[in-house]
Amino acid sequence: MNRYLQEKGEKAKKASFELAVMNTAKKNQGLTAIADALTSRKDEIIAANLKDLEQARAKGMSEAMLDRLKLDEKRLSGIISDVRKVVSLDDPVGAEFDTRILPNGLKLSKRRIPIGVIGVIYEARPNVTVDIVSLCLKTGNACILRGGSETVSSNIALIAAIREGMKKADITEDAVQFIDQTDRELVPEFLKMDQYIDMIIPRGGAKLSKICREQSTIPVIIGGFGISHIYVDYNADLERSVPVIINSKVQRPAACNALDTLLINETVAQRFIPMLAAEFGKYNIRVVASPEAFDLFHKAGYENLEPAAEDSFDQEWLGLTVGVRIVRDVDEALLHTQIHNATHSDSILTNDYRNAEKFVNGVGSAAAYINASTRFTDGGQFGLGAEVAISTQKLHAHGPMGLVELTSYRWICEGDYLIRS
Repeated sequence: MNRYLQEKGEKAKKASFELAVMNTAKKNQGLTAIADALTSRKDEIIAANLKDLEQARAKGMSEAMLDRLKLDEKRLSGIISDVRKVVSLDDPVGAEFDTRILPNGLKLSKRRIPIGVIGVIYEARPNVTVDIVSLCLKTGNACILRGGSETVSSNIALIAAIREGMKKADITEDAVQFIDQTDRELVPEFLKMDQYIDMIIPRGGAKLSKICREQSTIPVIIGGFGISHIYVDYNADLERSVPVIINSKVQRPAACNALDTLLINETVAQRFIPMLAAEFGKYNIRVVASPEAFDLFHKAGYENLEPAAEDSFDQEWLGLTVGVRIVRDVDEALLHTQIHNATHSDSILTNDYRNAEKFVNGVGSAAAYINASTRFTDGGQFGLGAEVAISTQKLHAHGPMGLVELTSYRWICEGDYLIRS
């Protein structure tokens, strides 16, 4: 094993044992100190991020990725606010549940414990650095972070502030390890550090998730990628549906929970598509449409329009593009989502309770919505304070991963000098 990585692993593993027995007050003290240090170093962090942005633009990085990389005053303030929110959240570690007493007198319960060491590989998202650290510290987990080369200056500045805060709170700085070497050859070795790392979380595109899934000897939580759909049912309130669709697409187009595909019931398509065309035009949204939908948008005079290709409905657009298709009913809508990777965030707009229940039970997504924007799938929006990832697999977590999802449990078995007969 690479000696550089081995040293990171050894330090993180040792620190994880210290964190596992740390009380909540001490962990909260550390989080507060980290938030204070990030605040005092705001200018330094933003300057480092500008350096990353300049280099990324020079390399031709897409606007969607640049948006994820950007860390301005407003976003950094939001990140710091999230750290302070984590302080106010209940600490799940030590909580007991499923308690019962067996006929032989043995008392059983499950007690929440930290997972240990969390390894995270991520791209172009400096906010992930702070989110991971805050949630890991609150739950008594150490972490090893490997950000992308495009955000290395930002991450170095963030890690410096984080370590400053931990030092002031007298918490071992070894609990947060950062891989500042950007050599991609380190990734396969990182994924095989099962001697030190208990769980891997990739935060990036489908390619990164595939690499981790195929090469890791450590359990991997796959998340963040999936085609987000909205289905407009036969009796949806069309006037109120338009703002929900616009919000899902426009509020932050590069987000992983932004709308990718709009499915419209054939009963309302002729009335609804002209309404959409009027609003889509305000934002210059590119519409990639199936033949029936294409004809109706064209008839409505919509210009930023093109016919759907064979793979159009498999695209996570990450920008101001939306696929549109007309379907017969909720069953055809569900069939479409099953074929086209609905694993993240999907919504139905309807006034039919049975169809709403059929949709949320039948769709494969981590978050299913009834009459709401897909943009709410987020740890902060769900009241989790922050998130380490949005898991789109079903074990051991599904959806935004907050504090509880960073814990496991052990059985606590209590007797009165009890022996088995």
